[in-house]
Amino acid sequence: MCDSKTQIAKAKCQLAELGDIDSRSQFGGYSLSVDNVVFALVAEGELYLRACEQVKPYLTERKMKPLHFNKRGVPVALDYYRVDEPLWKENEQLLALSRLCLQGAREQKARQQQNQRLKDLPNLTGKLEMLLRQVGISTIARLKQEGARRCWLKLYASNKNVGINILFALEGAITGHHHEALPEHIKTELRRWYKETMRRQMARQQKP
Repeated sequence: MCDSKTQIAKAKCQLAELGDIDSRSQFGGYSLSVDNVVFALVAEGELYLRACEQVKPYLTERKMKPLHFNKRGVPVALDYYRVDEPLWKENEQLLALSRLCLQGAREQKARQQQNQRLKDLPNLTGKLEMLLRQVGISTIARLKQEGARRCWLKLYASNKNVGINILFALEGAITGHHHEALPEHIKTELRRWYKETMRRQMARQQKP
């Protein structure tokens, strides 16, 4: 067994044909991903492939060992299986398996995105999801198509208590940020738009 950083470098080199492999901390180890799709983990200096239906028969046949993660002191088997030394030496086989694992992970991610609800996005609570549905915005695709400002206007039209924090929340949900982590220049633009919008609303209300 070698250290994790060495194993990551080895995996990136041997699996370079998969694309630009990124590594990040995860589960006490490191995840390996291509285009933000995780297909493997490196833990305690070992590489583990993320199982998918296409490769499970092969994993069973080779008796590859699953990765265990301690959750509150209880070992839980994850759907990742250790690449042993013989498989490391079968470069074409390892590459083919990794490619299948990556494809399986992509398909799983696509299915999850299709089934994802509004409240699964950053900042969006069940209550805000309900309010959005009431104004005709019931899917993530529709939310992104409308954009934060038009969605906010629709919410404001039915509920005058909607404020700027909801606008920040909508923008963060669309861009994948917590509302407090939005880039400052985006917050500045939204504040300017919000103030101008409220000024126009007040002017309309004051007309005889």
